Amino acid sequence: MKIESLSFDFTDEQKRYLEGFTTGLQISRVGRGLGAAAAGKTTSHPIGPDAAHFKAQDKVIASGKKLADPEKFKREEHPFDAYSRLKEQARTNAPPSTADNFRWRYYGLFYVAPAQDSYMCRLRIPNGILKHWQFSGLADLIEPLCGPFCNVTTRANLQVREIPPKNAVALIEGIQDLGLCSRGSGADNIRNVTGTPTAGIDPQELLDTREYAREWHYHILNDRSLTGLPRKFNVAFDGAGRIAVLEDTNDIAFAAAEVRDGFGAEPGVWFRLGIGGITGHKDFAKETGIIVKPDDATKVADAIVRVFIDLGDRTNRLKARLKYVIDSIGMEKFLDLVEERLGYAFTRVPPEALAPRPAFDRMAHIGTHKQKQAGLNWIGVALPLGKVTCEQMRGLAKIAQDLGDGDIRLTVWQNLLISGVRDDNVELAVAAIKKIGLAVEASQIRAGLIACTGNAGCKFAASDTKRHAAAIGDWCEPRVELDTPLNIHLTGCHHSCAQHYISDIGLIAAKVPVGEEDDTVEGYHLFAGGGFGPNADVGHEVYHDLKAEDAPKTVEKLLKAYLAHRASPDETFLTFARRHDGETLRKLAEAST
Repeated sequence: MKIESLSFDFTDEQKRYLEGFTTGLQISRVGRGLGAAAAGKTTSHPIGPDAAHFKAQDKVIASGKKLADPEKFKREEHPFDAYSRLKEQARTNAPPSTADNFRWRYYGLFYVAPAQDSYMCRLRIPNGILKHWQFSGLADLIEPLCGPFCNVTTRANLQVREIPPKNAVALIEGIQDLGLCSRGSGADNIRNVTGTPTAGIDPQELLDTREYAREWHYHILNDRSLTGLPRKFNVAFDGAGRIAVLEDTNDIAFAAAEVRDGFGAEPGVWFRLGIGGITGHKDFAKETGIIVKPDDATKVADAIVRVFIDLGDRTNRLKARLKYVIDSIGMEKFLDLVEERLGYAFTRVPPEALAPRPAFDRMAHIGTHKQKQAGLNWIGVALPLGKVTCEQMRGLAKIAQDLGDGDIRLTVWQNLLISGVRDDNVELAVAAIKKIGLAVEASQIRAGLIACTGNAGCKFAASDTKRHAAAIGDWCEPRVELDTPLNIHLTGCHHSCAQHYISDIGLIAAKVPVGEEDDTVEGYHLFAGGGFGPNADVGHEVYHDLKAEDAPKTVEKLLKAYLAHRASPDETFLTFARRHDGETLRKLAEAST
């Protein structure tokens, strides 16, 4: 490029600067996918951290297909380049456009209209562990800015709600002041990194997951090229502790395993690698036969994500998850591509090389339990469907500071643990927890009762899941006495945030037709026999179009049928439900009245 005749008398050095400056601007436009369109050419190649995403989009366009709207939004303007507009909308208390509603999810903000004229904000808390001062500081931050409560999510995370647009920026900046963040917790990004909630304190764990979850967390945050994936992406680390992490429901599942000697790999603790989990689409992470050194977990996860960036579907959001890439090209081809990215071959072992995982304790997230450290305990606090008020947050933080080790540990079961409580302080801690209106004990029904946000705060949900879950608990608890762990999950839509398919009893919201007109009422399809871990499988349908008002009595009948017809007192509900098809379970339930 040459500078044309200039009316000013620039030196040669100044002219070279102007040439480089102009060239730099054009390269920048090409890197954002603008240069080629403006010049009518396709010879320029995207550069910069978003280049891989633009190249993947370009392939779609070149094939004659249309990008999904979110891909267009990302292509037009990267969300992290639009912060000034988010601030302007906060200044004027303005709701976002459709495109900006997607973009602001990169900051953790979800505008949930028409359910509410406000934002929800989801945090990032690697391994679900935060300090007492962060928990109490969050309470102080959110109380004047939004709804005075938090919800613990099924990714061992926190989300806050009822945030008017004018307070959105103050909230996310205040979260960062606390040493936390919400960046990348929504939209097409790698979501909150889950790990064993009892990491470092669990008597049976094989591995402390905290350092590996933390490394992956910061790897994501500090590499912009790992944002803007074809769709959301989940990664979890299981250290083989007593509380399940549900790692097999994730796109990448790292599960600690003891590798025996004599199988061609160094004996010791490795991660088993599973990939492609998405239980809302009825699939668990598939075993690969691959084991990964824990120190290599971030490198392996990075390579998997980058293959997904190249091959993920950018036209159909329903088929844009990792599972569908694997389905389309096959597991071995996919793993070959990951190995190319890594530059070395995976270590593979047969199933018999791995010692069995220590068993889960499905009640270890509730009540008092001994830690591996002599004289210390963790206390699992039961939260009503994951909700904790600001006043309770400050109280729990004070208990953790004064009587525990200062940590607040969140679980995927929508509750939290206070760890490091000395034996002689357990009774005092329990009394203090009860003093703020919470409990450390729960029935088998309450301990496993999970619900997503529902239509009270989510535009996708078809029913008020939290209210209906509470009704099921209130109705069934005094009428059915169970002696075995049970999970009842209610989810509001096909996104299956509450993972209804993997529950003993799972309900997914539906609009149930009533009368002769097109009228509908809130309701559910009810499934039974789902499980996770060694019992992983999706449930089968028992009731279709069950009205919400009938759900509590229906669950009661199903549980009573189980107690009356189980093969032995040791038979779990899961085993019982899998012995019968949906029609038989329905008949047994109706006969139990």
